[in-house]
Amino acid sequence: MTPQALMMGFQGCDPETIDTSTINARYENLLSTKILEINGRHRIKYDMDRDMVWRWDQVLPTHPNGMRFSAFDQNGDLLATNEYYSVGGGFVVNEKTKIDENLFYKGVDKSRVAPARLSQAHGMDSTLTGLLQPSPVQNSDSSPESSSDPYKSSQPRYLFHSGDSLLALTRKHNLTIAQLVYENELHYLSPDEIHDKLFKIWGVMDECIRTGVSTTEETLPGRLQLKRRAPALYRCRPAAILIAIVLFLTISNRRLMKGFYPAIYAPSSNPAIAAPTPDISDSHLDVINPTAALNPMSARAAPQVTNGSDRPPASVTPTIPSMRRKLVRGKLDHPIPPMPTRKASFPGIDFLSCYAIAVNEVNASGGRIVTSPTNGASGVIPAVLKYILEFLSEDPQRDISTFLLTASAIGMLFKRGSTISAAEGCQAEVGVACSMAAAGFSACMGASPEIILQSAEIGIEHNLGLTCDPIDGLVQVPCIERNSLGAIKAVTAAQLAMASGGVHSVTLDEAIAAMRMTATDMSEKYKETSLGGLATTVRIPLTSPAC
Repeated sequence: MTPQALMMGFQGCDPETIDTSTINARYENLLSTKILEINGRHRIKYDMDRDMVWRWDQVLPTHPNGMRFSAFDQNGDLLATNEYYSVGGGFVVNEKTKIDENLFYKGVDKSRVAPARLSQAHGMDSTLTGLLQPSPVQNSDSSPESSSDPYKSSQPRYLFHSGDSLLALTRKHNLTIAQLVYENELHYLSPDEIHDKLFKIWGVMDECIRTGVSTTEETLPGRLQLKRRAPALYRCRPAAILIAIVLFLTISNRRLMKGFYPAIYAPSSNPAIAAPTPDISDSHLDVINPTAALNPMSARAAPQVTNGSDRPPASVTPTIPSMRRKLVRGKLDHPIPPMPTRKASFPGIDFLSCYAIAVNEVNASGGRIVTSPTNGASGVIPAVLKYILEFLSEDPQRDISTFLLTASAIGMLFKRGSTISAAEGCQAEVGVACSMAAAGFSACMGASPEIILQSAEIGIEHNLGLTCDPIDGLVQVPCIERNSLGAIKAVTAAQLAMASGGVHSVTLDEAIAAMRMTATDMSEKYKETSLGGLATTVRIPLTSPAC
């Protein structure tokens, strides 16, 4: 979606508000008319084939993900040129603005960005900070209110540059990691603004999951023609008979409906939970004799119970899906007989996978997602947070704030100590997202800051060396499934850390340093170039097989 995104940016579209369903139509119109409206006002001739040149064999010096913009007059004479680099996580810099490698914060409207964020001077030596920023003008009529302006000071209150310094601050000031990050944000924003931004982020994440599981589109765009799986994962669950029995025994327990969007009902091969609803009195279920739940054969012959209305009796259970015999491959009389088909039920894994895949399928189709920390890894954090809110949370507002603020602190450490750009391998995308999500999960479970950082360390340690080798250059294979595994691994990492009692051999700082070294040593073939790995071994089907 890079060409489309660039053209929308030229046209002045806001990525947070644009109707994503119009992007393809706008892009096709540009291709056909060869007219580009700069910022929606100034029209110029623009031929994509001529004016957008992809130089796959060249790498700009500052960062692999670079673009050179050049403007020409009507005679073809060069008027201006500049180079910009996408360094991961939505951060874009050029050589003049890249003052501090940390790049904790960013802002679109420079007039509304605090001086420290604008100069990227936070965390730097105070002498250097003074050189980078002009001294505030002292007016004779200045009031105490103006002197207490938080923008006047260039530094947030609790600066940290490593996991060790972060832990030291939490001990010294008796703050959780989330509280510490919140206090730093107060340097720039009011409490209401922080709250609104946090819940706006979660709102987009949740809506993205909803969109992914409710779509009627069957395939993703691109030559791979990859089949969407999130809707099927959401509507069709394993162990149908077991769930039917449990549903019968606890039909009034609304917790069974957790994990689902009540408004999304759709046909499913598993009617036991295909159309969940928080209010059983408003639903209509085909029911059977309760004792038949243990006997599928008698269940098929059992008469339906009705009471002359759309409202079912108080104690009922949905129809259990029929048991179909499947062909078995293997000789039945062999000393090692073939195994019968069976299914194991892991609801937590199923929901995490469904949520993560839903987000990344939306991303692959050009929908709106939250860069967390990158687009290619945007499914991990929403999946884990959604699972917490649906199944574990007793205070959603507290958990959303705690999770996102804690995860952001871990992301800052990776941004400073290594990278969150896929140009250094998928370890910087799904690996970092897994680490951030593991920290957020353990924080919501009440873990100490030490355990939280240990969770983050386990999350990244077992993603070191993860390659970025997307097939056909699309963020689909292996990216979508990898987010599912990243979400599951994040919860596992947090569980391991919380069960360890604080005993560990590797610190988060050491793991981040190892990640940076691994990125340096990694072959360019596995750094988002599609020149190695799966990108070269998987055969891509032709768009027109008859050619």
